[in-house]
Amino acid sequence: MRVNAQYNTAAPGSLAVRIAGYQRHKMFSAFLVAGVAPSDTILDVGATSDTSYEHSNYLEAWYPYKSKITALGIDEGAAFLRQAYPGVRYVKGDGRSLPFADNSFDYVHSSAVLEHVGNVFQQMTFIAEARRVARKGVFLTTPNRWYPIEFHTVLPVVHWLPRKIFRRILVAIGKEYFASEQNLNLLSARQLRWMAKYIGLCDDYRVRSVRLAGLVSNLLFILEKKPETRRVVARDGSVQLSTPLKPLKDYNRQSSCIIRASMIAASPANY
Repeated sequence: MRVNAQYNTAAPGSLAVRIAGYQRHKMFSAFLVAGVAPSDTILDVGATSDTSYEHSNYLEAWYPYKSKITALGIDEGAAFLRQAYPGVRYVKGDGRSLPFADNSFDYVHSSAVLEHVGNVFQQMTFIAEARRVARKGVFLTTPNRWYPIEFHTVLPVVHWLPRKIFRRILVAIGKEYFASEQNLNLLSARQLRWMAKYIGLCDDYRVRSVRLAGLVSNLLFILEKKPETRRVVARDGSVQLSTPLKPLKDYNRQSSCIIRASMIAASPANY
């Protein structure tokens, strides 16, 4: 079994690949209406060296403002994006430990990467890191575990079985690569909401869906980041909260949420 840099085994031009491209056009459209403006900077987490699919690195390919994109991936081969799409910047790195300061980009975008970063704690680290470096928002996509076809293996319904049984079946039929949790860990909408709650996100976030043949095939995790409380040093040396002010209980709640998300993001090795 040959797995490409897209974590896929489908042949270029196959029906499965054409359907995937059709769905990604929907998700790209959803990203454009999520609030991103032409002047906004974007970090795209999960750039790939794959060039066999028309929809590989779709953000770099389809977004018109190339100079606003920084693509990040674990694959040095994805550096070709600099030449393929002039203006795009490429950085090698891991989405679970982003090499950027807090609030470095207006938006963080990531398509079909979350299911490939490991166990649930590594997935939460990935989400928390995306939030940390975003100023305005986060847009993540992942396949829906409860869609009847598993897109990576193109197997029907067996992924609905308990995870251990599903992984044993994959090993038995020669798909050992996807039997590893590190390579494939599918999520449901309920699990996404649970992870956001566990991390302690107090931003405005929602889980939306993209449908195929009337059923939910993909999930969109869309987060609008709340402005964090800033401290301003006055001329007399005193430290004051910036305006507009909110009730103290709101600051306490927000601070605790930010601290918890920061702790998750700062400790990927613990998970």
